[in-house]
Amino acid sequence: MPVVAALDVGGTSIKAGLITEDGTVALESRRPTGVELGPEAVVERIATFAADLTEQAPVRGIGLCVPGVVDSAVGVARYAANLGWTDVPFVELLEDRLGVPVALGHDVRSGALAEARRGAGQGAASVYFMAVGTGIAAGLVTSGEVYNGSSGQAGEVGHLVVRPGGPLCGCGNRGCLEAIASASRLGKAFALATGREVSAKDLFLAVGAGDAVAQAIWDDAVAAMADALAAVCVLEDPGLIVIGGGLSLAGPALVTPLARELERRLTFRPAPPIVVAALGDRAGLAGAALLGWDAVARADPAVAHAVAPAARPRQES
Repeated sequence: MPVVAALDVGGTSIKAGLITEDGTVALESRRPTGVELGPEAVVERIATFAADLTEQAPVRGIGLCVPGVVDSAVGVARYAANLGWTDVPFVELLEDRLGVPVALGHDVRSGALAEARRGAGQGAASVYFMAVGTGIAAGLVTSGEVYNGSSGQAGEVGHLVVRPGGPLCGCGNRGCLEAIASASRLGKAFALATGREVSAKDLFLAVGAGDAVAQAIWDDAVAAMADALAAVCVLEDPGLIVIGGGLSLAGPALVTPLARELERRLTFRPAPPIVVAALGDRAGLAGAALLGWDAVARADPAVAHAVAPAARPRQES
């Protein structure tokens, strides 16, 4: 069956697969990103991985999602601090090398696209997907299309200041959502309060065990997320909020109080429902595949493909 090659690039590994129009994963693979080898080597690894995939099946197109600042409109990865690159023209590079249509997207916004079309957001006209993990980022999908912003930086909700003058964030500002509610900061907050080094998972378990300090840190993180999402609701009016990333594994322990706190802040309007992401860590790969099929459709409008989510939404296999 015709497939696209989908690649989801992370700081540790590159997940890839050959994926059909209906979302079936025909082949899945993973390779180390190799950040320690330098940005040029990482770019070559991505290109080589894509080339190897095209030898496995009749690949119609390629979808690639990467972190950092991504200008999807021109197909250029502008900047990625953890990967070290600047202004990499991935679409041109891969199309010249492999001769098939290529689409480039941001990793979290691609995950948002997948959740909207094939995951927890199916059937919703507007979906706001927020991934809460080591960092926090988001994506808004309306009528099946993700909003990238004028410079490819839409969705950086982690750097929305929710506590002016608060903890220092990696971006250089103070009081950003990411500096309070990300998984990495939860553990650090507990260590500062108790002197005990723990992970976000350990903190969550401590909450369940009745630890008052852990509960206070958790409550503060939920309140900070509610503050950020209240601003999103007022500005963007999403029909559904989907929470993904590692912290979403807390399930109702996160979503239930978050929904309650969001409702309290939206005094003049109802809050949209909040649900946990359905695709887990496969959202980026599924989103990359959707981008790939979209690129195929632009090159050949006769192709019947997954770009029409309202017409025939299907669950990712």
